[in-house]
Amino acid sequence: MYTTSELLDLSKTRAEKLLSSCTYPWEALSGIGDAILEIGAKLSEDEFDHPTEDVWIAKDAKVYPTAWISGPCIIDHGAEVRHCAFIRGNALVGKDCVVGNSVELKNVILFDNVQTPHYNYVGDSILGYKAHMGAGSITSNVKSDKTLVAVKSKDECIQTGRKKFGAILGDFVEVGCNSVLNPGTVVGRRSNIYPVSCVRGVIPADSIYKDRGNIVQKQ
Repeated sequence: MYTTSELLDLSKTRAEKLLSSCTYPWEALSGIGDAILEIGAKLSEDEFDHPTEDVWIAKDAKVYPTAWISGPCIIDHGAEVRHCAFIRGNALVGKDCVVGNSVELKNVILFDNVQTPHYNYVGDSILGYKAHMGAGSITSNVKSDKTLVAVKSKDECIQTGRKKFGAILGDFVEVGCNSVLNPGTVVGRRSNIYPVSCVRGVIPADSIYKDRGNIVQKQ
């Protein structure tokens, strides 16, 4: 329930080539920057502006003048990057995404129609098609003891070999306001996280996360 094919519809991102080679989606985190440069070099000059060497912005995207964008970065068609957003590089922002006010992105893939609309931090993470992060919800991407991140479920512990790894959200995941997704969190497709939650480990698809000891299947 945490493989790439189980979590993500790869037809909803320009990173399909990168992710299709990965058994687990977090394996793609080290290749995001190079993938963006490869994709960007092939984008149409009629459809994308190229304001700096490693940045491509769709002509129909809306980017507020107070936003800061560092490359490598692609902002795709119909996306909106709002007031004081801070994109630190290695960010692939899909079609019709929302990167909201004071949101910070770093080393991320946002699939099409993802919304990070208010005061979110998303780092070293992948957010699937139509995933939504409520106001103030964040990914924590480094453990407090600085050891390598593992993905843990009830039955298995997978060592990722990564010091920095935030979260993987499957397609249609909803994260409630002011929640923290701890390093190595994986949330299955169509699952919901209650507001003000502290989440770690693997949350099954079609679940409602109420708290650590209370995860129920949707009816």
